[in-house]
Amino acid sequence: MEWTREQRYRPYDQHSALELLKLQRQADNSPEQLKYHIRPTSGLLNDPNGFSYFNKEWHVFYQSFPFGATHGLKSWMHMTSPDLVHWRSHGLALAPDTEYDSHGAYSGSARVVNGRLCLMYTGNHRDDDWVRTPYQLGAWMDHNYQVTKFDQPLFVNPSTITEHFRDPQLLEHDGRFYAIIGSQDAENKRGHIDLWESDQLEHGWHELGHVDLGQDDLGYMVECPNLITVDGRQVMIFCPQGLDPQVAPYDNIYPDMYLTAESFDYDHPAMINPDAHMQNLDDGFDVYATQAMNTADGKAYAISWVGLPDLEYPTDNQNWANCMSQVKELHYHDGQLYQNPVPAIRDLRQTDQAINIDGQVETINPEAGQQFELNLTLPADQTGTLHVAAKEDLSKSVAINFDTQAGKLTIDRGHTDQPTNLDYGTSRTVDLPAHQALNLDIFVDHSLIEVFINDGAKVMTLRYFNNQANQLLAFDHPVQATGTWWPLSDM
Repeated sequence: MEWTREQRYRPYDQHSALELLKLQRQADNSPEQLKYHIRPTSGLLNDPNGFSYFNKEWHVFYQSFPFGATHGLKSWMHMTSPDLVHWRSHGLALAPDTEYDSHGAYSGSARVVNGRLCLMYTGNHRDDDWVRTPYQLGAWMDHNYQVTKFDQPLFVNPSTITEHFRDPQLLEHDGRFYAIIGSQDAENKRGHIDLWESDQLEHGWHELGHVDLGQDDLGYMVECPNLITVDGRQVMIFCPQGLDPQVAPYDNIYPDMYLTAESFDYDHPAMINPDAHMQNLDDGFDVYATQAMNTADGKAYAISWVGLPDLEYPTDNQNWANCMSQVKELHYHDGQLYQNPVPAIRDLRQTDQAINIDGQVETINPEAGQQFELNLTLPADQTGTLHVAAKEDLSKSVAINFDTQAGKLTIDRGHTDQPTNLDYGTSRTVDLPAHQALNLDIFVDHSLIEVFINDGAKVMTLRYFNNQANQLLAFDHPVQATGTWWPLSDM
């Protein structure tokens, strides 16, 4: 359907409970619905927000427009987990119900401060002429999940920054509070990350300036910046919209990038001795707005929106859209980030099937279904295609093409029943070490595939939309392969 502005920004209390129940039922009954990933109860899900550990449990919020598969009047929905895998919903946490977030409670972060969880987010306000003012706002959440908003904004964009000023990450360093925020310069309309400081949190904020990443071009807008520590290395994760692909190659409409450095200078905002080039956080089709956090013991975790701004997906016609990736633990070595599933994901495994193929057969499992994990090792100097969620004649599938001789892996989703976002291509390719064995850890969840390559050196994430009756898991010809297949339970 075509959404008017009035429909997209209608106040929540003007929607009936019956309307919401019908949308929830439609989402629940969707054949493509996710079973062990966070997904919208109804309507649209986008950015993860407030990823944190508080009150002996994990928290993540997500951007929500619960009334349809469109970007409308946004709120925060709240999820908690004991182990980063089994999540339960607590419903609406931040509603767009004040003057300062009248047109949406936009993205932000969370941090434990003096025994409470402080939420910092962007309030989207528009006047009668539809002129936007972005306010950076705060709220407290107590141990009973009750949220109390601050009475006044923390700060608003200065005249040197356009209305595109959002997605604050709240940080604490040497007894002071800081926030990094995605921004756009008013003068040249170029993107940057801005740093702000306060010694009192609820007021007294002032701008320190642009963060020097050692990069001249960050596109026309930077969204969702996150600064974390990974194995002693400072890592900035961010989404530079409009980035020139010659600066850092990418194929998606907007990239999700990272850059590492030796340290971060809070006094003169800069990454110290950063990498020469930014890198894709995920080499697949659909990851964006990743939010990362550090625990008290120094571990680093990340979760991403699996979806992209300004694109459509087949489930839009069912009035729901998008999902979250599984949570990944981050490590740094060999000059790059490694991403791996958290250990608790193994608790979803059911009876295993050992795989030991010695060039005699092609089929791994004729009824693998579309909810499983496959851990597979392919010896060096082999080529072939692994078909996932395939029709019996292999005419419909997600094809994983591997060449362990030349060192290439390509995922092609162009031969599914509903190919998606064709303007940005149907395949993605990563380079591998030539003449070496290849390890794949593949997670499938009805319309989502996550592929962890060589112990998380690369990750490729994608949505796919295939007939759920297509359940064959097979190679295109006999190969050598060993591994294990597990059906996975719901979270």
